[in-house]
Amino acid sequence: MGGTPRNSIGHILPGAGFLAVGLWHLFNHIRLFSLRPDAYVAPVWFPAPGVRHLELILVIVGSAVEFAMEMFVDHSTFLPFDADGSIPSDRLHNHEHAIICLALLVYAGSALHLDRVRARCRDAISLLLVAVVFAQELLVFHFHSTDHAGFEGQFHWLLQLVVAACLATALLGIGFPRSFAVSLVRSACITFHGVWLMVIGAMVWVPSRVPKGCSLVEEDGRDTVRCHSKASLHRAKALANLQFGWYLSFMTVFVVALYLYVCKRYPEEAAYVRVPEASEQEEQLQERKCGGGEDVHGFTPLEIEV
Repeated sequence: MGGTPRNSIGHILPGAGFLAVGLWHLFNHIRLFSLRPDAYVAPVWFPAPGVRHLELILVIVGSAVEFAMEMFVDHSTFLPFDADGSIPSDRLHNHEHAIICLALLVYAGSALHLDRVRARCRDAISLLLVAVVFAQELLVFHFHSTDHAGFEGQFHWLLQLVVAACLATALLGIGFPRSFAVSLVRSACITFHGVWLMVIGAMVWVPSRVPKGCSLVEEDGRDTVRCHSKASLHRAKALANLQFGWYLSFMTVFVVALYLYVCKRYPEEAAYVRVPEASEQEEQLQERKCGGGEDVHGFTPLEIEV
């Protein structure tokens, strides 16, 4: 076998996207909390210098490109359907991956529009859309049409644990918008989600990294790893579990180190209150009603500076 670059890249590139967003959120949540712990309210996304909606624009572009790749590119025909309008059996997994991209497009596009029109409860609604993305992903990977069995299946089962953690923290963030712990864990889970997707792409479909006693074979028009005995399968699954544990430990140490560095780099600012205008007061009241948060120590949420 010469390797399966499409399968490998198809996991590594989306993984890099989740990793970038997760790191961006990790840094900014810690920075925002370190500067103003009493006024901390968790944003769903962070504006970038010069281009406010850059994060959302990049999510839209990346999701659209991946959607097009899954539906139209790298197949014998560019049409995702048969002549009678049905979905070919060998394209089911592409359609399943594409609906995850579609959920990301809906989230990013809606969040951008909600911010531009300054809709009430926009943070709570945007975070609910984030939860929909992870719920869609969890549904797809749990009931995948592809037989993720054996070594490959173990990696995808562990991926479901990460996605479930992302979903849980997204839902918790709606009810607890002032909880730094929830935001920190959610950002760390999104970062680890990206790391693990990249690990799957590198370890499952690169022949040189296939565990001893297993090999990369073609079945039903796709490449997968099959082990030659029960002992080799058991060893391969154990190696996947060990990798998950090692990466999780490294991720934990990284988050703690980043937290200490950012808090040292951005010490707490002197407490002050900017008296909001009447329209801002009403908007802040509505946001607190939507998120379930309450003002603490008389501070009002402050504008994020990046």
